[in-house]
Amino acid sequence: QVQLVESGGGLVQAGDSLRLSCAASGRTFSSFTMGWFRQAPGKERKFVAAITRSGGFTYYTDSVKGRFTISRDNARNTVYLQMNSLKPEDTAVYYCAAGPTGWPRSVHEYDYWGQGTQVTVSS
Repeated sequence: QVQLVESGGGLVQAGDSLRLSCAASGRTFSSFTMGWFRQAPGKERKFVAAITRSGGFTYYTDSVKGRFTISRDNARNTVYLQMNSLKPEDTAVYYCAAGPTGWPRSVHEYDYWGQGTQVTVSS
């Protein structure tokens, strides 16, 4: 089992930045690919970004490339999502998730989830 707790969400204006954190406990953090997903009201949960176990590779959905950066600190069992140049369409509940090795992008490929943190971007 892995327990995940997100933090760092809030209400910001368009163009602002936020950094989300996700602290993990339980099984060995470094054995998981870590991902961030988001879910807007009335919409499906969608992939945002992921980072491989060692942190050597990252990948993003097209809409956040160049604005968001995922990183991890395996010594602190924490994954981060730095979000810059935020837009109103980034408004959603953001979830971190722990998944298998490889390049998982689907909700169904991830095994463990946090409770989510709300990000609201006003125009």
